[in-house]
Amino acid sequence: MDLTRRHFFATTAFAVAALRSNLLASPQHLTVGFSTLGCPAWEWNKILDFAQAHDFSAIELRGLMGSMDLPTRPEFQPDRIAQSKRDVAARNLKIACVSSSAYMHEADPEKRKQQIADAKRFIDLAAALGVPNVRVFGNKIEGPKEQVVARVASGLHELGAYSGERGVTVIIESHGDFTDSPTLGDILARADSPHVGLLWDAHHTFVEGKEDPALTVQKLGSFIRHTHLKDSVPTADGRHYVLTGRGDVPVKKQVELLAATGYKGCYTFEWEKVWHPDLEEPEIAIADYAGFMRKVQAGLSGKSN
Repeated sequence: MDLTRRHFFATTAFAVAALRSNLLASPQHLTVGFSTLGCPAWEWNKILDFAQAHDFSAIELRGLMGSMDLPTRPEFQPDRIAQSKRDVAARNLKIACVSSSAYMHEADPEKRKQQIADAKRFIDLAAALGVPNVRVFGNKIEGPKEQVVARVASGLHELGAYSGERGVTVIIESHGDFTDSPTLGDILARADSPHVGLLWDAHHTFVEGKEDPALTVQKLGSFIRHTHLKDSVPTADGRHYVLTGRGDVPVKKQVELLAATGYKGCYTFEWEKVWHPDLEEPEIAIADYAGFMRKVQAGLSGKSN
């Protein structure tokens, strides 16, 4: 039976209060990171030095020095990958996710085969780096939705079998035409693999999926292995990304709700500088996110900000 609007918000408010109470009773350290999508001009050591200097725990690899094809980067070739791993460890960091561009909606057999193969290249890279997650997309619903959902789930199941043998989890991002809990939950259930999970882009489920984060976490929390967090404001032609906490996306609430589930993954800042060059420079935006998350962590620990 559908909830009334009043009942829904009353239930959500009660859930948030209960979760916050649990958090304060059992404070935890949050793993905070950022995606290299936000700093496309930075070379390898600058990324790591900046992360260390601003007390990040992790990074997500999504492109490097203008290239999205990470497996071809010099830093990750057989003769250099061991040194790159040492570079990360020397700064007390970890790589939380390697993000591919592979998408699972494709119906054409040859194109689908290419996308699956591309995802497997990224899984191999993650395995070599000792990284737990590889991101893929569902991407688009083209044609009957039931058929697309089945194809996406089948692709994830195949990749889960491949990645599981290599100690990696494949995670589908809440992105594109796949931003609502019912659709994502259906796909993940059909994928039916312990090596398949969800990358919760909390901006997209809130803005495009139009879901309260309490509902999203309730429905999908058990699948979430990684996150993308960012803020924005509405504009005449869509949305504009802004520094964290300055927009209308409830990022603090999203973090609190997820932390209350016992989530141990990374809270990752995704500043889409690659796609939107006019955004604030990474030196400002990424450092600002670090400060925002320090305040959230202090609140979760019951400390005054």
